[in-house]
Amino acid sequence: MSEFAPICIYLVISSLVSLIPLGVPFPFASNSSTYPEKLSAYECGFDPSGDARSRFDIRFYLVSILFIILDPEVTFSFPWAVPLNKIDPFGSWSMMAFLLILTIGSLYEWKRGASDRE
Repeated sequence: MSEFAPICIYLVISSLVSLIPLGVPFPFASNSSTYPEKLSAYECGFDPSGDARSRFDIRFYLVSILFIILDPEVTFSFPWAVPLNKIDPFGSWSMMAFLLILTIGSLYEWKRGASDRE
């Protein structure tokens, strides 16, 4: 059992380190709200207006698509970030081809004005 003591100590300390910051604000918090609007269902404090099924602007979807395109670029770049002397030429050129395809796609979207904020 003594070989598991460091693991148990680590679990106790990590639990305390994560739970103490959650519990510290409670003694300082007030129970009464100064603004009753803050207790409403919407966090912004405004009354809901209009239908919940209203249409969004297409630029909202374009921004999300741009994010989805750039997210795999970062994810797939991490394995390539090892020292280049440990990567064979095939791995290096395949990463260059991947980045080239993503660069061409980003330039195309930029040319089409997908990131314009008008």
